[in-house]
Amino acid sequence: MPHVMQTTAATPIAFVKSIVQAYQQRGMDASIALQQAQIAPALLHNPAARVTALQFEALSSAAMQELDDEALGWFSRRLPWGSYGMLARASISAPNLGVALKRWCRHHGLLVDDITLTLTVSGHSATLSVTENRPLAAALREFCLVSVLRNFSGLACWLVDSRMALTGARFAFAAPPHSAAYSVLFKAPALFNQAQTAIEFDASYLALPLRRDEAALRQMLKRALPLTVLQYRRDRLLVQRVRQALASQPQALHSADDLAALLAMSPRTLHRQLKDEGASLQALKDEVRQALAADLLLRTQRPIKQVAQAAGFQSEKSFMRAFKGWTGLSAAEFRASGPSDLKANLSQAQGAAALKKV
Repeated sequence: MPHVMQTTAATPIAFVKSIVQAYQQRGMDASIALQQAQIAPALLHNPAARVTALQFEALSSAAMQELDDEALGWFSRRLPWGSYGMLARASISAPNLGVALKRWCRHHGLLVDDITLTLTVSGHSATLSVTENRPLAAALREFCLVSVLRNFSGLACWLVDSRMALTGARFAFAAPPHSAAYSVLFKAPALFNQAQTAIEFDASYLALPLRRDEAALRQMLKRALPLTVLQYRRDRLLVQRVRQALASQPQALHSADDLAALLAMSPRTLHRQLKDEGASLQALKDEVRQALAADLLLRTQRPIKQVAQAAGFQSEKSFMRAFKGWTGLSAAEFRASGPSDLKANLSQAQGAAALKKV
């Protein structure tokens, strides 16, 4: 008896039908590939049906090799088996993720002219957009655009060995009947009927150094498809993202529930991942409050009570107690020191503490 693949069935049957359509475009039969993936042909007639990630991986792998097309019929020219591995190899020597992804976009354009991938940065946000240079086959268009975005984000996560949290996903087509699956596919708010297909994420990820080498690439290419569904536990930018969220509204209470919702994760996951990074929510709150309070004391003449309120303290007394614990000085003594060696020493201490936490 064949082994039964046991994972949650979340992949829409519409994507399976797209692969079957690719076979039909080539005058070929998908029956063997469906059988290898343990997908009953009857499911193709049920729009609400789902298959597991393992089933879809098996089907995609068989189809790419049988059709000798890693793009599965999306484009006007085939991408022979090994094409995406070649693109990854061209990117892996980059000094950071931003350069690697720019290379990926440029080299993808050398293989395919049906679409253009463009990586742009605006402020703190990075966007990978897909421009359709010619009409894609209607039966394959959604599958193509979704796959291109997931391939891109999956490779990015693998290159830096980190979760890369998306802040948004936009699609230049109407919401499909299975639109609810997009929250699983992208872990971000999805908008349909948009002018262009794109994903957005924190631009700070682009500065991360690559953590993979040629040996890791060879190993990955033996089974690359799971990259599109793998959810990395570690987010190497989570501490920075939490700091930014805390600093954006220093007077807010910033409960774990509120921050977790803002960062699109559960409170339990937030605490666990911060612990993995050697940090805690309370320590980050203290760090942000301390930096803000020190800045206000040295740069302004605000009364200490106003400084306490701006730093998010409910009372001047609690602020004074906390500040003395942070610096060993009262707020008045710290202010009297002025922007002198004391400030430089405090900055060094904060930097050393931050390095220990990350």
